[in-house]
Amino acid sequence: MGSVRKASAWLGLVDDNDDERYYDDDYSEGTEPADAWVTDPRVKVASDTAEEKGRRIGTVTPDSFRDARAIGELFREGVPVIVNLTAMEASDAKRVVDFAAGLVFGLRGSIDRVSNRVFLLSPADTEIISGEAQGHRSDGFFNQS
Repeated sequence: MGSVRKASAWLGLVDDNDDERYYDDDYSEGTEPADAWVTDPRVKVASDTAEEKGRRIGTVTPDSFRDARAIGELFREGVPVIVNLTAMEASDAKRVVDFAAGLVFGLRGSIDRVSNRVFLLSPADTEIISGEAQGHRSDGFFNQS
């Protein structure tokens, strides 16, 4: 819209609906299509396959002890849970760790410390494989002898 047209619209001499020609009818009515925020369909397929094969891992970063329920619900479904307690106060973090220890004991799982105030809760049917080096191999690529 040119400056003369804008001035005329401001004075009320012409209609100011000239900007509507730049918008599609779907957006000018203010209605969104039902699938406007649908993610890539491959994401849903991958999550369904992961759920079927039991390859899900939950992550929970609780703000308070009230968020411990989310940890329990995931773990009860057989999902390994990474619990990040770095955002919590020390007293509440201790309560969550105690809760997690009881949960693991009751469902025969295991709890492992990943780093400072980060824990992995594993169900009974999950095997944890340590990534630690088992000594240097003599036939390795970096053999300097």
